[in-house]
Amino acid sequence: MSELTVELLQTGPEHVELIRNLYQFYAYESSDWEQEDVEADGRFYIHDEHLLRYWQEPDWSANLILVEGFIAGFMLIERSELPAFNALELADLFILRRYRRKGIASALASQVLMSGESDWLIRYYDQDETAHAFWRKVLDALPRPVRAIELDDEPDLQNFLVTRALH
Repeated sequence: MSELTVELLQTGPEHVELIRNLYQFYAYESSDWEQEDVEADGRFYIHDEHLLRYWQEPDWSANLILVEGFIAGFMLIERSELPAFNALELADLFILRRYRRKGIASALASQVLMSGESDWLIRYYDQDETAHAFWRKVLDALPRPVRAIELDDEPDLQNFLVTRALH
């Protein structure tokens, strides 16, 4: 495989429609195990107030993933709102099928989880076999401490805390 040019580009509020459109593909892929149906307009539901927070809240960001300058997906990052954790959460990561199995998502997830001094919370649904395999691979290779944690807020989620390496 030749070396691909991959960029993670933080978006501004002018990109809300772009992220909303890409999110439809993400929702489609998880609709079978999340038991989601489309709304009367033929689109999956998106909680607009929550979506807008990516451009309003500190430490929240909506990022485009570009490959060779083309949109290949998105990454949504949030500040965890769970009271016991001062951590960022890699909330959603989506790569269009054309760009999968090239190591792009793994490389970006690892890069983001290793950047800065923040702890990270990773959460995914038990039923999402693709996410389970992906995150096990990424977290097992990460040179930071990773531990599974039990949380009561969403019983269907697997939860992992990635902490800063101690010097």
